[in-house]
Amino acid sequence: MARTNRILIIVTNADEYEKVGFRTGLWLGELTHFYDVAEEAGYQMDIASPSGGKIPLDPESLIISEVSHTVGMGGSVSQRYENRAYMNLLQNTPKVSESNVAAYDAIYMTGGHGVMFDFPKSAALAKLTVKFYESNKIIAAVCHGPAGLLEVKLGNGDSLINGKAITGFSWREEELAKRDHAVPFNLEAELQKRGAKYSKALLPFGSHVVEDGLLITGQNPLSAHDVGKAVVKKLQEAP
Repeated sequence: MARTNRILIIVTNADEYEKVGFRTGLWLGELTHFYDVAEEAGYQMDIASPSGGKIPLDPESLIISEVSHTVGMGGSVSQRYENRAYMNLLQNTPKVSESNVAAYDAIYMTGGHGVMFDFPKSAALAKLTVKFYESNKIIAAVCHGPAGLLEVKLGNGDSLINGKAITGFSWREEELAKRDHAVPFNLEAELQKRGAKYSKALLPFGSHVVEDGLLITGQNPLSAHDVGKAVVKKLQEAP
């Protein structure tokens, strides 16, 4: 299959925690840190969402980014946020159902707590993910993004992640973030219930990336950059 040098990025449309009403949305750094790495390597990217349209941003992702920028750590998120052309990519995203697998070499699911509310419910996202899998293309996700893999089933009825090495936002990190009472489920436990071989970093919020063939997952926001590097490396190794 011909290489396209394009990556499809999936982001959330959900803007609040259903039980408590806190604001949520896309964790911006999980988009920008991956995007920076892939763009520098020469890949083009399109951004889609389950429902299409404007993408909400998790306000905490902007606050944490600003603190990190002030103390001299990173700055990518702030720079992208202040770039009107870049942020316009989130103004009117196409629906996942409109995406064509043949146009991409990989799919990447970003996080932010919002994805817990719409990724697992999106039949279109599950169907698209299976097509990427069946086409032997890379499937990547970070932080809460693996929630998009929970309901993905193969043609034989098995869960796509059954028996796969995987990671995602840990329950301990959820507790430390004080969101354990607000989230709709325990991502770590749900991944394991579906037969995934879950692992996590020794210390919470440390970067941790797991590769299992063409499945690449990262544990938390700090892992997004490293997921990007892993995806680019895998793409460059492909014949």
